Amino acid sequence: MSRKHTAHLNRKRQTMNQTLKPGLRWPLRVLALVALTATATAAANGEAPGKPASTTPPPELGDVKWARGFDNALAHATSAKRPLLVLFQEVPGCGTCINYGQQVLSHPLIVEAAESLFLPVAVYNNIPGPDEKTLKSFKEKAWNNPVVRIISPDCADLAPKVAGNYTVAGLAKAMVHALRNFDRDIPPYLELLSLETTARARGVERATFAMHCFWEGEGALGRIPGVVGTLPGFLDKMEVVEVEFDPRVVDYRTLVRRARSVQCASRVFTRSDDQQKTAAEMVGRLAVRSDDAIRPDKEPKYYLSKSPMRFVPMTGLQACRVNAAVGAKGDARSFLSPRQVQLLALIQEYPKAGWSDATGRKDLVAAWTRAAAIAQKLRHKVP
Repeated sequence: MSRKHTAHLNRKRQTMNQTLKPGLRWPLRVLALVALTATATAAANGEAPGKPASTTPPPELGDVKWARGFDNALAHATSAKRPLLVLFQEVPGCGTCINYGQQVLSHPLIVEAAESLFLPVAVYNNIPGPDEKTLKSFKEKAWNNPVVRIISPDCADLAPKVAGNYTVAGLAKAMVHALRNFDRDIPPYLELLSLETTARARGVERATFAMHCFWEGEGALGRIPGVVGTLPGFLDKMEVVEVEFDPRVVDYRTLVRRARSVQCASRVFTRSDDQQKTAAEMVGRLAVRSDDAIRPDKEPKYYLSKSPMRFVPMTGLQACRVNAAVGAKGDARSFLSPRQVQLLALIQEYPKAGWSDATGRKDLVAAWTRAAAIAQKLRHKVP
């Protein structure tokens, strides 16, 4: 390894440490050094450049089981008739690279989609050899932040490449786009993930409706397309449901009309002057302008919270749809991923295994990690 190359790595590690919180600097410096040592050791042993000497995956790659070696991955994708999910990543990398691995590439639904719907392959952008050749063939930059390209087995782009967008929304949206162009069905769990994260990234609006029972109301409103979040509670001594919605999917007028059709608008508490004007035209004096916060109910997602599904970590929009389906005695499992369904089966088989209620949990990665740890122990007891 040249002095120039080593000096560049040192500068990257220094930049990485400056971007992280003080408490995280030392562990990540160790991880970067381990990964760097592994690369150097592999090269010294005559192994493929960039191949880690240990089985511990670099933090920049997250939890996805990536193939290494683009040509072999391409051959497998061709025989399996699957699109390739190609990650161009700096390993060891700066804080941006590590955060992308630990946040986006460790999101359990992203991991499942990557491994089950695509053929994921990682190309290191900072080592010589086959990876460098692949990098140049795609005209990608060396020593760059993460870039994801989803391609067909004939190397045609199936979606705009994900570059400069280090969010779950960016990758989920690209996955949906690619599957659609590859003429594949889009699983509901992935579509919901894309819809919710995209809506929150570009901004959601809130609407508040009063009704005779907010548990029933939350179920009814939670199934409306464009609604990405619901919260039951109290306002002005009335039971209400506060709805988060994507105005690009369902406008406020349509939302009020849908709420009235399911008897969930005995009063409409408006949250802006524009909402007040629209609601007054539709419901007259039942429209009440208010900026007061609701007092949340202690049992949100009531139907879900009474089901074994409450122990299955899921996104907020998944929880809305599942809660609505359970309340209507519909097919709630259709909104879960195959791995979530497998976890549910284990929960039902071992209901006293110490599962944690995941209803309302926002840290999906942490909740899934805890559930997976319990599941791992139980599998040793299964004949």
